[in-house]
Amino acid sequence: MKYREYNRLAVVQYAKKWAFLRNPKYYNFDKVGGDCTSFASQCILAGSLKMNYTKDLGWYYINGNNKSPSWSGVEYLHQFLITNKDIGPQAIETTQNKIEVGDIAQLSFDGSKFEHTLVIVNIENQFTLRGIKIASHTWDSFNKPISEYHFEKIRWIHIEKVGS
Repeated sequence: MKYREYNRLAVVQYAKKWAFLRNPKYYNFDKVGGDCTSFASQCILAGSLKMNYTKDLGWYYINGNNKSPSWSGVEYLHQFLITNKDIGPQAIETTQNKIEVGDIAQLSFDGSKFEHTLVIVNIENQFTLRGIKIASHTWDSFNKPISEYHFEKIRWIHIEKVGS
């Protein structure tokens, strides 16, 4: 297996361009549960340039009816990223002080299930939630402090590399 670097600048550039718009190449999930994880997947794809077409367990998008569960599902994206050892982005769950721009945060509003996916686009101070800025869909935002969300739990997903 060959690996390459995850392009964090490309993630931020994509997020900046599409945070308040919808890329017509992708189905808009706003009316069917939210577009946050699909937007995060689009950003991750901009930085990885590699999908994993493994049926059901991979991470891919062909169209709104032909995509992996991990493309638009919060828990499924987490599961794919941290268990993938094959083609596409590979990640670990980490701590707040080890995240980087281009990484992912997921929020649990009730403390039991994670329901919202955010893309980290700027880090002014990674030791405070106010210093970590995100982009997202569903509640469209760019460069918004993660501290402006009211949540019970947060998990940080650091993308380490891309299998190709």
